[in-house]
Amino acid sequence: MKKISLLSLIFIFLISSPVQALSWAYPFVVWDGKVYEVKEEEILQDNEIGKAIGEVKTQTDDMTGNYYGDASNFYPKGTQYYEITGTSTSTAIAVEADNLWVKAEYVHKVPFHIMNVLTSFYFIAAIVGVVLIISGILIRNSKFVAR
Repeated sequence: MKKISLLSLIFIFLISSPVQALSWAYPFVVWDGKVYEVKEEEILQDNEIGKAIGEVKTQTDDMTGNYYGDASNFYPKGTQYYEITGTSTSTAIAVEADNLWVKAEYVHKVPFHIMNVLTSFYFIAAIVGVVLIISGILIRNSKFVAR
């Protein structure tokens, strides 16, 4: 009876999935490899907004805390980023939120994530280049064999 109880208890622990979720310290957006903390209380005026520079393209994983690319832990995909007139984008950017613009200040660089490499323009261009070179070599060699 003890063995059955012990096995049952072990089985319950094995099949139960732990539930967890992160609680973020502050809302943030990621743009151009940088994390910006959104200061929701700092509303910007229309005349302070420059050109559009990007948008939220991915969401953070609330279970692991991982994120890559132009991501956010709070704002939905499609939320626009703008330059702030007279302010370097390495210091702060504007985020569109409910027809208002809020200031987002630079906090730190994005931590490494493999998807940042795999979705990089340079990585994709390098892969295409290698494929074209290999294809050219194979085509050239097959012509020599056919003679």
